[in-house]
Amino acid sequence: MNKTDKELIAPCGMYCGVCSSFLARKNDVKSKGVRAPYCAGCRASARKCAWLKKRCKPLLENKIKYCFECPSYPCVKLSHIDKRYRTLFHMSFIQNLDYVKNNGEEKFLKKIVKEWKCPKCGGAICCHNGVCYSCGIEKFKKKKKLYRWE
Repeated sequence: MNKTDKELIAPCGMYCGVCSSFLARKNDVKSKGVRAPYCAGCRASARKCAWLKKRCKPLLENKIKYCFECPSYPCVKLSHIDKRYRTLFHMSFIQNLDYVKNNGEEKFLKKIVKEWKCPKCGGAICCHNGVCYSCGIEKFKKKKKLYRWE
């Protein structure tokens, strides 16, 4: 992971550098026999966030960079996805956003890279399934549910 890439911090608090679709693209898992969606990251690809941006007027109109800048923070939609991610994927969007707000992007990047670093190869562990797409591709291929931790 590139510790200085602020573009991988999504408006909702997701860190794209540990997302399954971003890691699939970065590690070209299709060429290794794994069917997976590819994404360059919410900001890098100028995509509408699958969960929030297409339903959020301040984000759609580029009035805010991060959800914590919104007067409705945390809104019902963000709270819903945060609960889902805390339950299934070992990550809290709201905690991430609060950390960015209180400590800045640089400190957040250092923290998140350290938290999700693979102990074997130094690559990124995917928040969606706990697999390193750099050294754990064989484990990934054998998973019955690609988006669940074991």
